[in-house]
Amino acid sequence: MSTETQDEGDDLEERVSNFLRRNFPQIQMHGGSAAIQNIDRETGEVHIQLGGACSGCGISPMTIQAIKSRMVKEIPEIEQVHADTGMDGGGGMGGSGGMSPSFPGETTDDGEDSDEGPQAPF
Repeated sequence: MSTETQDEGDDLEERVSNFLRRNFPQIQMHGGSAAIQNIDRETGEVHIQLGGACSGCGISPMTIQAIKSRMVKEIPEIEQVHADTGMDGGGGMGGSGGMSPSFPGETTDDGEDSDEGPQAPF
C-alpha cells in the first residue's frame, strides 16, 4: 500500500531530523539551522542545507563532515549525505573553501592597507 510506503518515508525523515537535533544541538544553539532538503529512499541519499549562522561560519565545514560521517553509521538506510551551507557557489564543499566567517558589527574596508583595527571611541 502506498500509505505504508509514505509512513516509512516519514519515519526515515523523522529519524534524520531527530539525529540532527540529538547529535548537533550546537547548530541551533549558535543561531544556525539544519533543514532536510530531500531524502531519496531508493538511493539512500539525503540532502541537508545548513543555514542561519552556519553560513559563513569557519567551523561549518567540520560540522558538515561530522554529519556526513556519523549519519551513515547511525541510520542504516542512509548511504550518502550531501550537506552544504549554500555559501560555496552551489558546488558542494570543494573548491575555494567558502567564505570567511563574519561577526556582528564587523565591517571591512578593502580600500585601505591598514591593519591597525578599529578606532577607540575616546
